[in-house]
Amino acid sequence: MKPSLPLSVSSSNPQRAVSLGQAQRLHLAAQGLLARPRARSRVDDVIASISRMRLLQIDSIHVVARSPYLVLHSRLGDYDPQWLDDALEQGRIAECWAHEACFVPAADIALHHAWRSQRAAHWAYKHADRMHREHRAGMDALLARIRESGAMRASDFEGEPRGAGGWWSWKPEKRWLEAWFALGELMVTRRERFQRVYDLAKRVAAKLDPPLDQAVLHHGHAALRRRLVLDGVRALGIAQARWVADYHRLKPAVTDAELTPLVAEGELLQVRVAEWKSPAYVHRDHAESLAAAEQGRLRATHTTLLSPFDPVVWDRSRVQALFDFEYTIECYVPAPKRRYGYYVLPILHRGRLIGRLDAKAHRREGVFEIKALFFEEGVEATARLLEDVAGAIAATARWHGTPKLRLGKSRPASIAAPLRALWRHSGA
Repeated sequence: MKPSLPLSVSSSNPQRAVSLGQAQRLHLAAQGLLARPRARSRVDDVIASISRMRLLQIDSIHVVARSPYLVLHSRLGDYDPQWLDDALEQGRIAECWAHEACFVPAADIALHHAWRSQRAAHWAYKHADRMHREHRAGMDALLARIRESGAMRASDFEGEPRGAGGWWSWKPEKRWLEAWFALGELMVTRRERFQRVYDLAKRVAAKLDPPLDQAVLHHGHAALRRRLVLDGVRALGIAQARWVADYHRLKPAVTDAELTPLVAEGELLQVRVAEWKSPAYVHRDHAESLAAAEQGRLRATHTTLLSPFDPVVWDRSRVQALFDFEYTIECYVPAPKRRYGYYVLPILHRGRLIGRLDAKAHRREGVFEIKALFFEEGVEATARLLEDVAGAIAATARWHGTPKLRLGKSRPASIAAPLRALWRHSGA
């Protein structure tokens, strides 16, 4: 009789299985979008939300609230956007290049600085290196001025004399500030009307809360990549290997072969999603949520509007596989080629992406204009769904300070009248 062989990881810990609907709810639970806020938001909730997502992408388009504020509103409901600005100035969060330009928790900034020092493949670092090679004298002079005079904005350089017979153009200085930021010599100490105010990195780092973790700065490439991979899976809640790299813009792509050792070590749990050919992965921190999903105890109750730059929708292949939702950020698409509009907000309703709307906040008039509202094919416009959607739109409009609602076209056309009636009844 042959001696028995040790059980493999897969045989001693059988792969778990969930439905696609359960996978959707795991993702939303990790992102803080499964249930509506239970209590009035507090300052600390801003930090907690960013920590949960690991990063908060920054974008300056102002058709409605700028994206980072809107992403937080989707998760926190009514809150004061000044809390985000204050958190930056107080050093509780910081700015860096991650997925794109992002806010990250102060506790994570050492990780991102260490990754940058490895000359990682993010396009921002490569661009900044090239900028410094081509404009070394101007960039070095700008850095010396900030060292001597203190924090500055790009607009502080407008209209300054360049020398006899010439004047500064502010645009080169703006590019140089951003290049020094990407290279790590400058950090953003605060924002004024959303404009970055740059200062020496060591002066900004001195106020971080918690303090910069010096030990992380000395980690090697493999350890840093491992941490970013695990953080990406944790933020996503459930992920196929091919989705993980995009979260922190890692190169090369993450593969099942890279994640298999993390499963063996117990850092990740491998899961089979019935509708997917590829395996999925859940971070061990979400083991309790995974068990709840398997038992049908994860319930989605939240209805809200999402920013085009929300982590839930920024990866087109992921949102297609998870929610069967085809989404493009059309503000970067030429107007004649847009299908839905310039700044289109996906509608999340009780665990599903059921539609989208093209919105614009007219702040002076107090009007929240919905140029067009589209439900996905096959969505049944039940009374409860319409009530939830009307309430979510009205709540977003009030938070913008634009409580008057104006609806243009809709698809199907039959939803327009009941939505307007619900808004009239609520006084919107």
